[in-house]
Amino acid sequence: MGPPRAVGEPRGPPGTVQAVAHDVLPPDPFADDPDDPARAFLVDEERLDEPISDSERTELLADLSDLAVYQALLEPRGVRGIVVDCGECDEPHYHDWHLLRASLEQLLADGRMRPHEPAYDPNPGDYVSWDYCRGFADGVTANESAY
Repeated sequence: MGPPRAVGEPRGPPGTVQAVAHDVLPPDPFADDPDDPARAFLVDEERLDEPISDSERTELLADLSDLAVYQALLEPRGVRGIVVDCGECDEPHYHDWHLLRASLEQLLADGRMRPHEPAYDPNPGDYVSWDYCRGFADGVTANESAY
């Protein structure tokens, strides 16, 4: 056994972190609080094993197909992606084409989307709404059909 340690001197080699027993930690100040801010990060365990329905799968596949068309038409014109008005926070969310596609594909595969970082300092003029995309695609189709 080594020499005695001074009070507050760490145990073990420098740079190591000791495990702390759970009963020594301070109590969770939000335990059993229905307004716990961390509740937003909890995953609904009941929904994890529930596969998406056939109609949801069909809608997602249609959205992915539409997204490919919108990107092909609008990206060459400088549009970086789609803006979505969030119903939860009342803020616009800016999604680059590849991020939105990856999110939809993950929803299709896993039945849920992982949280992701928002676009850094997006220029709102570089993003358009889903409705704008649909209208633009309809206009291009109508114009091509006229000739």
